[in-house]
Amino acid sequence: MRALQILAGAILLGVAGGGVMLARHASRDDAPRLAKTTAPRILSRPPVVAPSPTPTPAPFVVRRILDLKGPLKHGDFIWDESGAPGGPIVITVDLTAQVVSIFRDGYEIGTAAIIYGADNMPTPLGVFPILQKDADHVSNLYDAPMPYMLRLTNDGVAIHASDVRYGNATHGCIGVPTGFAKKLFAAAKLGDRVIVTNGKTMALGQSILG
Repeated sequence: MRALQILAGAILLGVAGGGVMLARHASRDDAPRLAKTTAPRILSRPPVVAPSPTPTPAPFVVRRILDLKGPLKHGDFIWDESGAPGGPIVITVDLTAQVVSIFRDGYEIGTAAIIYGADNMPTPLGVFPILQKDADHVSNLYDAPMPYMLRLTNDGVAIHASDVRYGNATHGCIGVPTGFAKKLFAAAKLGDRVIVTNGKTMALGQSILG
């Protein structure tokens, strides 16, 4: 009988002890409480915001054309960034007029007379991103210096500094005066677009890219 009482007491103690252990575990799993807290803490999550779509770039529109006092001669150039806002650059090349123009956010900031590819190696027409910049480039095809080179094609067509004079030509590249090439090299970035046309002119309000 005494043995049964001892066994029953041990079972009750074990049950009570187990209850205490369960209560402690439960208290550890709860969020931390302040003493005498009367209201539960409410944790709010920030609202989920859907990602906004990437805006489509608007066409570049001609907003300003530099005021030239007369036609550019070979070797001449003008660079004037005054009043022009920051923004992406688009370069236009008109082979018929033998002129390159630099537009930043639609404002012409530079223009120069150019030389271009001879008949047997013509300069290609089209829209080309700037693929590479190299201020001290030397052609591996002709072993000729191409200072301030902006590469347009993988087969070597580029804009670079040249001796821009009447009668000179290139092997398909667009040659610009050295002073102009240096300024253009500093302003242009990889991916900026170069539009090469044959006789297309630009007027105020006209879209450069559409």
